[in-house]
Amino acid sequence: MSYKVAVVGATGNVGREMLKSLADRSFPVSDVVALASKKSSGKKVSFGDEVIQVQDLNEYDFQGTDIALFSAGGEVSSHYAPIAADAGCVVIDNSSHFRMDLDVPLVVPEVNHKDISYFYRKNIIANPNCSTIQLVMALKPLHDLALIKRVVVSTYQSVSGAGKDAMDELYNQTKAKYMNSNIPPQKFTKRIAFNLIPHIDVFMEDNYTKEEWKMRVEVKKILDPQIELSATCVRVPVFIGHSEAVNIEFEKEITPLDATACLRKAEGIVVVDEPKSNSYITPAECVGEDAVYVSRIRRDDTIKHGINMWIVSDNLKKGAALNAVQIAEVLVKKYL
Repeated sequence: MSYKVAVVGATGNVGREMLKSLADRSFPVSDVVALASKKSSGKKVSFGDEVIQVQDLNEYDFQGTDIALFSAGGEVSSHYAPIAADAGCVVIDNSSHFRMDLDVPLVVPEVNHKDISYFYRKNIIANPNCSTIQLVMALKPLHDLALIKRVVVSTYQSVSGAGKDAMDELYNQTKAKYMNSNIPPQKFTKRIAFNLIPHIDVFMEDNYTKEEWKMRVEVKKILDPQIELSATCVRVPVFIGHSEAVNIEFEKEITPLDATACLRKAEGIVVVDEPKSNSYITPAECVGEDAVYVSRIRRDDTIKHGINMWIVSDNLKKGAALNAVQIAEVLVKKYL
């Protein structure tokens, strides 16, 4: 059986990656529709060997469309996702708008694919935050092994997570520095070139950013509401690839060897960890890869049952587009 699939936000970084993932994974499509704002209408995007023309989202009728992958921001999703859902189309949304809705499953297929079965409540499934996805991928097998009490995570998030304009800003500011020039920040609050910015999304009343809040509440919803999590999220001058330094406190004894063996068996995880040969993964090495990489697995001797690790993944692929397509794959295989 084949399905009509729409990609909303098809001209953006994640939208283009969604189209690529659909083609690369031979998703059973009868038709693919690329949708974006009116100003992008008529542009061309690639779907495998085909070139398709972008249509105006505002003019599109979702009747007869089976699945819509949304990656055009929360404002667009809040308006158009319910319209698509009411037309009988199952929406897989990459924005944060529906993630904490109790009637909307928040899914990483390798972690909680059974939650997809609840899609019928609103015909909407939420894709988690990019930094959450790679984190829960590594936490899930360890939680099954030894029960996680608490997680402290510091993220090093690439500019592509903030869109194409953010990537352009990093490029232009870097180029300007070498020419003894200066380009003031527009997309970010501070200069991103040769700098780090401990500020992603807006600040909340408790002085945490919304990105840090998202990680805490999403891990609870996806994995276990009993897990406590504290995050510090930092934007770094890297184009693609998010990294995370993670400290985990468990309920019972777990050794680095236990954790390594467990993660090596986990679906979607690749362990690269041999300190003697400088074997570990950096963001530059994860670009274009589907896997979540784990390195630097070691004991934390300052707490009773503690492990430290380093997690890296392509935020445009597994952190967004690929995860959405994997949700769609489970959806058509088991529920549609």
